[in-house]
Amino acid sequence: MNRTMLKSKIHRARVTGADLHYVGSITMDPDLLEAGDIREHELVHVLDIVNGARLETYTISGERGSGEVTVNGAAARLVQEGDTVIVVSYASYDEDELRVHAPRVVHVDRHNRIVSVDDAADRLVEIGEVGA
Repeated sequence: MNRTMLKSKIHRARVTGADLHYVGSITMDPDLLEAGDIREHELVHVLDIVNGARLETYTISGERGSGEVTVNGAAARLVQEGDTVIVVSYASYDEDELRVHAPRVVHVDRHNRIVSVDDAADRLVEIGEVGA
């Protein structure tokens, strides 16, 4: 049996734009996508901390180093520029993969610059708990 689990998230990013007339998606700085192990066109959930809105969309790459997080298309009615969001990705894991799985959390500052990347698997290795 496979289970769908949190793969990664970009935590508390600031929305830099909302473009109602774009075809759809969320445009993100490739530095953020790579840090979160999120590929272009991958399904993500966007959770708006300010208003509680939750939506599904897919990612597209914006300008590297820009800190861009722009919600496009109809979803722009749910998320406003300046809102704080969590961008979440999931993956399907079998029981063997789950034994060593740990989600990755990318923490950013108010300009969407990466502050830290928290990978629980790295912490487990450091304290010697993996495989114990």
